[in-house]
Amino acid sequence: MDVILLQNVENLGRAGEVANVAPGYARNYLVPQGLAAVASKSELKAHAERERHAHLRSAKLKKIAADKAASFSEVSCTISVQANEEEHLYGAVGKREIAKALQDLGHEVEHGMVHLEEPIKQLGVYTVPLKLHAEVEVPVKVWVVRAEA
Repeated sequence: MDVILLQNVENLGRAGEVANVAPGYARNYLVPQGLAAVASKSELKAHAERERHAHLRSAKLKKIAADKAASFSEVSCTISVQANEEEHLYGAVGKREIAKALQDLGHEVEHGMVHLEEPIKQLGVYTVPLKLHAEVEVPVKVWVVRAEA
């Protein structure tokens, strides 16, 4: 029996794919759980239309992200923190602090867009990537400086 996967199903396929499964598996598990729909002609046609709209929406979002990336050229932010004499921070600078600093500069950034492998724990200049879209990434300079007492 052919089904259209509505969500990713482990060991079966990804959302949007047509999979051939046993009728009992489809009837008793996939369809009731909302993981798949029976691949009838009308459902295939509706699925193709949904895929087309999703592709157009994704292309539009990518274009918006690319335009937004242009506004991030040469952007840098400064974060003042407490540090000891060896330039180690009392605490750390993470995604939320970087996003807040960029928001204070007038950029629309959420902390989920900041891709930091590990929190910053020393004074210095760091290049931090911002992921504006699945295919659009832009580097931002982050200056971590000692706060004036």
